[in-house]
Amino acid sequence: MGAVRSIVRSVQRPPDDLISSAKDSRLRVIIVQDHPLLASAIEGILEAEPDITVRGIAWKGGDAASLAAREKADVALLDFHLPDVSGPAAADMIQAALPSAAIVFHSGDESESDLLDAIDAGATAYLTKSAAGHQIVEVLIPAGLFAKAIARQRRADTAAAEHQKLVAQFTPRELQMLHLMAEALDVDLIAERLGIAPHTVEWHIRHVIEKLRVHSKLQAVIEAARRGLITL
Repeated sequence: MGAVRSIVRSVQRPPDDLISSAKDSRLRVIIVQDHPLLASAIEGILEAEPDITVRGIAWKGGDAASLAAREKADVALLDFHLPDVSGPAAADMIQAALPSAAIVFHSGDESESDLLDAIDAGATAYLTKSAAGHQIVEVLIPAGLFAKAIARQRRADTAAAEHQKLVAQFTPRELQMLHLMAEALDVDLIAERLGIAPHTVEWHIRHVIEKLRVHSKLQAVIEAARRGLITL
């Protein structure tokens, strides 16, 4: 087995523009390693890279999840054999706390069983401790960029879904009312423009105010703009 074992996963590649935007800041890496000298050596190698920043070192697997979540790590470089928990168990805890983090295992072992366990744990790559410094960097950077791009796409998808859910709470007429209210039209002018009775306009406006959980037409317009329902 070579010093680097890449684990190919059937995940959809994010769009190139997302990967490009993910390059805007340095990759945040945490090291989970119980050997201080090795941890220090790896930290030195990574910190020498302009695209990487080491955000912390955890000496135990049980401390890795909180460190990853606190530092919003893009990549966790994780020793496969830790004194308190197994590497895969630590990986599970990290991904539960921070699903976007990429897991790269670092091990002195080259057994196929460990590699299979790494795959089961969702690892992006498996490095042996004979890997040279440049090999570690060559694995971490693409793993981190991919993790950042996936996280960015997930945030965008979540925001879009939340916006659609918000819009679905309003009828087309209520959304129309919001746009007309944003033009500072009074009830009579809105009624005239839409060809409906003023009391019908008031009924729609009352529902809009209730749904936005505000107390006035002005507050409704401000809240609707803040939440992306209208543009001022």
